[in-house]
Amino acid sequence: MMRSLDIAGTGMQAQTTNVDTIANNIANMTTTGYKRRRAEFQDLIYQDLRRAGTMSSDTGDLVPAGAQLGLGVRTAGIYRINEQGTLDQTGNSLDMAIEGRGYFRVTLPSGEYAYTRDGTFSLSQDGTIVSADGYPLSPNISLPNNAENITVDQSGQVQYTISGQTTAQVAGQIQLATFQNENGLAAMGQNLFTETTSSGTANLGTPQSVGYGSLRQGFVEESSVNVVTEITNLISAQRAYEMNSKVITAADQMLQTLTGLK
Repeated sequence: MMRSLDIAGTGMQAQTTNVDTIANNIANMTTTGYKRRRAEFQDLIYQDLRRAGTMSSDTGDLVPAGAQLGLGVRTAGIYRINEQGTLDQTGNSLDMAIEGRGYFRVTLPSGEYAYTRDGTFSLSQDGTIVSADGYPLSPNISLPNNAENITVDQSGQVQYTISGQTTAQVAGQIQLATFQNENGLAAMGQNLFTETTSSGTANLGTPQSVGYGSLRQGFVEESSVNVVTEITNLISAQRAYEMNSKVITAADQMLQTLTGLK
């Protein structure tokens, strides 16, 4: 009888994780470059009440199916759904959106690299292109103080002109990073990810080349969260939580009946 309490308890814990995941998606529905998450679950181990294939008689008859009792559910993982978000036009010459595969690479204060789909860039006090948190784009690209008409083409080449001149100057080349397993990247907040053993090492390449997305200047990538889908998932998770709580209530009532026997 006590098994049903434990089983339903694991179900409630799983749905709590599910609701937490959905809540984080909804909270980030306007976060630039955010990719929605989805919780995945697995059934727990099984207890053999009667093992399939064992002999049921001296004549060698075998049990065809047996009896296995599942002991609940557990969280297998929380996956990022790496689908393309809608591009939102901002008009800022240093805003860049990736259309297709790839991540911008930035250099952290520790000297390590981080990766992001958030293309909200601006200039630092010395003219270096930096992220919203001031982390320089890698490879480093700097512009002079008198730079005008900054353009970034779809292949990531950054150009500018100087007042009084018509010839464009090349400031640098933006590169994108791709990974064998994007879901293996570790989220560190601030719209940043770091590589792990699971993700594999970063493969750098030029935008618009084979296997890499292209850049759109003056745009940013919106969150991929679909509010209608998230609300629907939230209702389903809430109902599943309620049903597991009903199982606990039913098991408790059965225990009360048992203890009330004289």
